[in-house]
Amino acid sequence: MPYQLRKNFKLFTLNSNPELTQEIAALLGCEMGKSSITRFSDGEVQIHLEESVRGAEVFIVQSTSQPGYEHTMELLIMIDALKRASAETINVVIPYYGYARQDRKASSREPITAKLVANMLETAGATRIITMDLHAPQIQGFFDMPVDQLLGETVIAEHFLNKGLENAIVVAPDNGGLSRARKLANDLDVPIGFIDKRRPQPGEPEIVNIVGDIQNKNAIIIVDIVDTADTISKAANVLVENGAKAVYACCTHGVLSGDAVQKVEESALTELVVTNTIHVSEEKRTPKITILSVAPLLAEAIEHVHNEKPVTPLFE
Repeated sequence: MPYQLRKNFKLFTLNSNPELTQEIAALLGCEMGKSSITRFSDGEVQIHLEESVRGAEVFIVQSTSQPGYEHTMELLIMIDALKRASAETINVVIPYYGYARQDRKASSREPITAKLVANMLETAGATRIITMDLHAPQIQGFFDMPVDQLLGETVIAEHFLNKGLENAIVVAPDNGGLSRARKLANDLDVPIGFIDKRRPQPGEPEIVNIVGDIQNKNAIIIVDIVDTADTISKAANVLVENGAKAVYACCTHGVLSGDAVQKVEESALTELVVTNTIHVSEEKRTPKITILSVAPLLAEAIEHVHNEKPVTPLFE
């Protein structure tokens, strides 16, 4: 049954992931807003709103995935167009918040690009952000507007519960991923482990220790982003070499850049589970990669915001 939406509700998409927006619109029982994106001969983006948005509560769905500069500029220009067309509120749904890994100065003379993108979105006229699995949760504090961060882990946990894996263990590929792994392990009601890596001296071989009992178990590696796939491929190989029966990996954001898919195919992984926060092109879709939809979760979040209902239940 479609959600109850008021007449002033509008849902628009841009170019990063229109299929996801179409899924969300179908679940909400609404039509997608009419707009068009054109480019001048030099590549400049121009956006046309093809219907009135005066007084409307607008939701735009756009991940700032690669090409990040194009998708970010599309989003900023769309927000500006909506603001100048007198939209009442501009809610930006960013399933994948690009540049989130640049959330601090790791060394001198470096930018904090995650904060820069937040500043640009605010200046353009966004009034609320709905996003998923920020690489660093404190990025929410970069905004002076409401930010709702949803967790893809809920969708991933349901997938593994439906698989009915027996004798499973959730493994964090490093110490930094323990909190994420602990949450998935609690949802699956299985034990937790992690891979402890250290290099005693520069140039010396890396020492790898596995904390937790993985013997003859189905190990599930969880991370927030799979970019080059180096971490999960190496972790899978280490787990199998040390007695794991099978190794699965999962993440919310499947960036899958470069030869990441080839690394997954050649690794000891049985399956890599990603969500569609980032569009996975046809050439990257292989039997080892499973794509889950976050459209139901985002649709529910949009409806909660629209009808002024608490969003907290979606985090739990």
